[in-house]
Amino acid sequence: MCTEPSVPCDALVMLSVDLLTPQSKTQIKRAACLPSPQSEASGRDYSGAWKLLASQASRVETLTRTMSSFGGTGLKATGIDFLKSQNTREHHTDGYNIKNLVVRRGQPFQVQVSLNRELRAGDKLSLRFGIGENPTKIRGSLMSLKPEKEPDFNGWKISIVKKNGKECLLSVTSAPNAPVGKYTLHVKTGTNIYKPENGVIYLLFNPWCKDDTVFMADEAKRKEYVLNDTGYIYVGSAYSIYDRPWNFGQFEEFVLDACMYLLDKSKLSLSHRRDPSYVSRAMSALVNANDDSGVLLGNWSGNYRGGTAPMDWIGSVTILQNYYKTKKPISYGQCWVFAGVLNTVMRCLGVPSRCVSTFNSAHDTEENLRVDIYLNEAGEKLNWMSLDSVWNFHVWNDVWMKRTDLPDGFDGWQAIDSTPQEQSQGVFQCGPCPVKAVREGDVYLPYDGKFVYAEVNADKVYWIVKKVNGKDKYIKLTAETQDIGRNISTKAVGQNKREDITLEYKYPEGSKEERKSMERACSFIRPSGLVPRSGYASTVAEHSRTIDKPVVLHETVTKTGLRLEITNTEALHPGNPLEMAITVKASTPGNWTIDLAGSCQLQYYTGKVQANLGTIKETINLEGGSEMQIPLKIAPDAYMKTLSSVDDEVLILVTAIAEVKETNDKLTKETSMRFEYPPITVQMPEVAKLNNEFTCAFIFKNKLNVALENCKLLVEGLGIFKMTTFDQGDIMPGRIMKSEVICTPTRLGEKKIVAKLTSNQIKGISTEKGITIIE
Repeated sequence: MCTEPSVPCDALVMLSVDLLTPQSKTQIKRAACLPSPQSEASGRDYSGAWKLLASQASRVETLTRTMSSFGGTGLKATGIDFLKSQNTREHHTDGYNIKNLVVRRGQPFQVQVSLNRELRAGDKLSLRFGIGENPTKIRGSLMSLKPEKEPDFNGWKISIVKKNGKECLLSVTSAPNAPVGKYTLHVKTGTNIYKPENGVIYLLFNPWCKDDTVFMADEAKRKEYVLNDTGYIYVGSAYSIYDRPWNFGQFEEFVLDACMYLLDKSKLSLSHRRDPSYVSRAMSALVNANDDSGVLLGNWSGNYRGGTAPMDWIGSVTILQNYYKTKKPISYGQCWVFAGVLNTVMRCLGVPSRCVSTFNSAHDTEENLRVDIYLNEAGEKLNWMSLDSVWNFHVWNDVWMKRTDLPDGFDGWQAIDSTPQEQSQGVFQCGPCPVKAVREGDVYLPYDGKFVYAEVNADKVYWIVKKVNGKDKYIKLTAETQDIGRNISTKAVGQNKREDITLEYKYPEGSKEERKSMERACSFIRPSGLVPRSGYASTVAEHSRTIDKPVVLHETVTKTGLRLEITNTEALHPGNPLEMAITVKASTPGNWTIDLAGSCQLQYYTGKVQANLGTIKETINLEGGSEMQIPLKIAPDAYMKTLSSVDDEVLILVTAIAEVKETNDKLTKETSMRFEYPPITVQMPEVAKLNNEFTCAFIFKNKLNVALENCKLLVEGLGIFKMTTFDQGDIMPGRIMKSEVICTPTRLGEKKIVAKLTSNQIKGISTEKGITIIE
């Protein structure tokens, strides 16, 4: 028995003392508060009290041992095992490259707590989960889970699975509507609080949980829309669709932390963090940098100095990692980059998400379901006159959820868009807008239904601008009701091919349901008469009549059965002449005199014209039931300088105007076509072993007639190697480029390597190849 005064002050000893006789108890307690005789400096003698204490020592020691055996030692946590391997496998989060435990809400996970002794009846043990700064129970940001007393707290559940000596295995189930984010876990035992290392747990949405609003029943779809970290984004034109491989990389290092940073930056309340509709809307705002120093700075100027040209990205990982590191916007993005990054963010947070490409997508600034296009008499598009635009393609995202804030019938896919086009509620954000509401014309539903509806349903009206007595006169040529919102595309589930989802967004063009949907949408959109709406156009008298109700246009029908087709007659290789043809057809019997004007221009995918390349003008005679092909040929010198001077991929735009003299029929047709490039070949084994090196070779032969200047090869393989850029210099015609990468795979499963070659003359030859990594 220790004779230092600190010993009798120990809680257990004092508890033992309470069992002594009243007289001894009083004397011992008094002695416990006295200094020992050896340390007494005042000359007063306390030796009698200490002798009494010493005489009772054996009894106190016995009683102390007895009390200890009944649980008298204070319970303390000494460690915690998050059972990361088991939990992440069950929660489909084992891919995340992070030390911390990542779990999904509404699903049990287990932790094993190590204690300083066995857990017994009467012990106070609780797990405390806190989110945000200064979490409290009142605000709902602190959950104190007590397996013996309060096994259910705010929808969270806890239970003891097994006790084994000083080890206690606990099962925890978060509420299926718990706020997503980072939770700090502490173990409380009585007055002791244990704070484990890596005690922050990441809680995500759970598409595997039936009670979660993002529940998705189909396992194949969950694998595609939540777990697949690679994919395709479809671009080009309605006439020529092609895929761009994209690495989403939601499991890569720092990507989850970047998403959590965005959640915190959004300032969403805890109640809004429960709801994927609020979270997805906030992320659509934060992926662009316009209002809030978000992830990506948009740039469509063609000048990308001081940043990375949008065409040079092949995935989201570098963008999000650099943003998280610097907390500053990354330069630069365009629509497919915004969509690729937003897809990564939503999948990373656990919300099923897909990239959606719409061809001939309308940007209807006035939300009146009409886009006006102005042409000069040569058929060349006059961009500077238009308020609206038609993009060759536009890419946004669909996210999957129940819309508990809307009437029944609008669950499922919701469109969101982070490309900063128009403000919504004062912020550059868009959605979530129910895809079913777009199809039915219910554009009044939140959020941004009018804008999304117009993107896939607006009508195109062509106007020709003619000089009459020195003044511009605007003459309506054609109304096209079926050209906007074509070939709406996403990657197919479990397959490396395009899936057309147009019928999810709209009824078949020209069907009764489609026109009914348009009429319903028009009833919620402000009226607009059929007048030219150019900021530069003075309204001509013949068009000045205002129509009191919205106009539902119908496809232009000609008396002659006039039709126009535009095709290329030779492959469109840079450096070669561009050989195309305009085919004029008339189906109605008779002899028809037709004035034909055709033009060829280079334009960005946003519809902005970059250069005028050439025009043709002919008058032809055509019998009903026949057709005539008019060639349109552009020499390389007319376009190669422009092609080399811009940092964007440009498309070839051919526009034709036909007027029938006998009937005054007018018809317009335009087609966008893409240049064709030689391929990149990837050589590597089909199977490789984990942590074993293998060689991957990238081979490109310049089959074009022009030198490719300042070539760069960009390559990335998730779980194999980080994004790498190789400067290749100039590649002359007929020369072969070969680059090799030594790869060491660090993750098992099906993996892909993505490569892209850019130069002054070509802005994006992409390819990919798959490999299986085994143990």
